[in-house]
Amino acid sequence: MSKTMIPQNYTPALNLYDTQRAIGTVKRLFADTLCATLNLYRVSAPLFLEASTGLNDDLNGVERKVTFDIRDSGIEAQVVQSLAKWKRKALKDYGFRVGKGLYCDMNAIRRDEELDNLHSVYVDQWDWERVITADQRTLEFLQETVRDIVDAVCATSDELRWKFPELKNNIHLGREVAFITTQELEDRYPDFTPKQRENAFAKEHGTVCIMQIGGRLKSGQPHDGRAPDYDDWTLNCDILFWHKPLDCALELSSMGIRVDADALRRQLDAAGCPQRAELPFHKLLLDGTLPLTMGGGIGQSRLCMLLLGKAHVGEVQVSLWDDATVQACRNSGVELL
Repeated sequence: MSKTMIPQNYTPALNLYDTQRAIGTVKRLFADTLCATLNLYRVSAPLFLEASTGLNDDLNGVERKVTFDIRDSGIEAQVVQSLAKWKRKALKDYGFRVGKGLYCDMNAIRRDEELDNLHSVYVDQWDWERVITADQRTLEFLQETVRDIVDAVCATSDELRWKFPELKNNIHLGREVAFITTQELEDRYPDFTPKQRENAFAKEHGTVCIMQIGGRLKSGQPHDGRAPDYDDWTLNCDILFWHKPLDCALELSSMGIRVDADALRRQLDAAGCPQRAELPFHKLLLDGTLPLTMGGGIGQSRLCMLLLGKAHVGEVQVSLWDDATVQACRNSGVELL
């Protein structure tokens, strides 16, 4: 049974041709604005990584990676799930200094993703990473960066609505960000699931940042899973916008200040995988070879959904869908790319 739900009376503001034009506009405008705001430079990114390096990400720790062998070299390779660890090593390899960073177009396959209006097995995002100082490893600096990213989103939206007047009455984003920790969120909505808490808070505030994701809460459960070896669970966050077409919170970005050596040891122990400290990437981090960084991913298709007022991610990206999803969209007049 399809998990896709198309709202009654939903009508896309743009036809297929103008949707494609608008997608290109969003991607150009936002990338330029983000680079100028965060002092980032574009680099090329890998589509796959050698499995033995530990550079690929484990996300929530349970997703199966797409793995294949390379005949001539005998190397086992994995399609990337995200580039959080690769970016940190790249900053060191490329000689980036404090205050400067990189971004890349990251394309991934997440084969275990549950397909619905917001989720696809194909992931496309801007992955960015920036070198910081030890003094900047604070919630205050995290919040400052979140506000910069939200400003870039809103500036892109303003320009897009000027270029496509059909969107003027549909899209209204709030620049003011409401910050809350996952523990504060649990305390506020103790009888809700984590997703219900996010929806309730985002519906009330519009643009929200949920901080400190990964560690166990007072209830004994984490708000959501996070791999232990890239974000510092006390200094990370998700950025969400209330998405009126679906009447739900839309997560646009997962980001954070990355682990230092102490946080890495602590989180590997908490996750029950201290043996990862012997992987090449982790050794570089523990011996101080890698710089202190912060970074994240910003969904390209998610941003297009948000700014174009779309009800299904398949309206703004090409992917594969089950028959039930295709039929549900067809019955509602939604054209998948």
